Amino acid sequence: MVKVITYGTYDLLHYGHIRLLQRAKELGDYLIVGVTSDDFDKTRGKINVQQSLEERVKAVQATGIADKVIIEEYEGQKIDDIRKYGVDIFTVGSDWTGYFDYLNEYCKVVYLPRTEGVSSSEIRDQKQAVNIGLVGYEKYLNKVFNESKFVNGINVNAVCTTDSTEFSEELCSVDVMSDDLGKVLDAVDAVYIHSHPSVHYKQIKEALLAGKHVMCESPLAETQSECNELLELAKSKKLVLMESLRTAYSTAYSRMLLLIKGGKIGDIISIDATCTSLRTNSSAGENWSGMTAWGPTALLPVFQILGTNYDDILITSRCGEDKKIDNFSKIDITYPKAVATIKVGTGVKSEGELVISGTEGYIYVPAPWWKTDYFEVRYENPENNKRYFYQLDGEGIRYEWVSFLKMISAYTEGKETEADYFDSIDRDVSLAISNVVERFTSGDNVKYI
Repeated sequence: MVKVITYGTYDLLHYGHIRLLQRAKELGDYLIVGVTSDDFDKTRGKINVQQSLEERVKAVQATGIADKVIIEEYEGQKIDDIRKYGVDIFTVGSDWTGYFDYLNEYCKVVYLPRTEGVSSSEIRDQKQAVNIGLVGYEKYLNKVFNESKFVNGINVNAVCTTDSTEFSEELCSVDVMSDDLGKVLDAVDAVYIHSHPSVHYKQIKEALLAGKHVMCESPLAETQSECNELLELAKSKKLVLMESLRTAYSTAYSRMLLLIKGGKIGDIISIDATCTSLRTNSSAGENWSGMTAWGPTALLPVFQILGTNYDDILITSRCGEDKKIDNFSKIDITYPKAVATIKVGTGVKSEGELVISGTEGYIYVPAPWWKTDYFEVRYENPENNKRYFYQLDGEGIRYEWVSFLKMISAYTEGKETEADYFDSIDRDVSLAISNVVERFTSGDNVKYI
């Protein structure tokens, strides 16, 4: 019996996939099909796969062509599978010609012609095709724009700004460039906002009232009541309002949360997070305080792990005379059975690490922890320590784009409840972040040094 093996993502299974599987089956007597896992797809650059692993596996099984379906989860698995299953022929589409020649040492390698005129990427483009407007003033939007190119179905065609001097030539060549948000909204389906936090509420509200989906840098608003109003408005108009904190969408950070919830280090007693820089952000002539620049990021793991129902909070800040712009703040949050301490600043430099302490061990994320791609679970006995690494491309920005696009797609199809699956930041976390920013701005529970 001649055994054949092939691999693929098989997202939105189409005629081209089926023809390739049929031709693979014709090469032998028994066909094994490897369906790549979500995590492995991310390491290969496939970040906007539309269907879950379970859906893709079922789709391949439903064709009746495969004799066995397996999951591909790691680099180098092909060699292991060829040996494990006694494979005679490895085959894949001709667009990979030459890439897998190294497998000739273990079996025969055959490259099959692909079916012309159809691909999952094209189907995703046709299905989604969302026009996006960028709103803001900083060169960070160059990164956001560049990362959008990795996601099928996103077309950045407008920019709202009062100052484009720091933008790339390519970004400045979009169809619509205006300082009038209304004109930009007329040209797009959704907007990404990276402006000064003091104008988030006004800009988000205008976009929602115009019927546009919104992704906005955290915080969504500078007060909890305004944040709640925006969330309610988005809900009533059946629009996406997504808080942009790229850390929340990195694979490593998500896996870390799952380990914690699974009791990997016991009950959580303490969280220490530090986010600092010596650069000073400014937008449209307005400086960002250390709290608004870094506070939401540092607060994210605290509220996602310990929850938002804390007992007490004390903010210690080093501010200027107006007590609105801090270059350093320390926030101590007390829970019934846990504590958290975060340090943020734009005028001080410290080790930007995250330490989560539990009753059975602790998790250590090295600097810069907000770009999480690696963390360690450590125990009393170091022999039990374990390291986890997950590739992070584009600082996580492209993963945010993918989630935003999937949420928009769910809303467009009338599946609002499914959109929550792609949103990594719960409503209560957004409200809690805005509440802390409000406390700082109003001086509530703030000690100045």
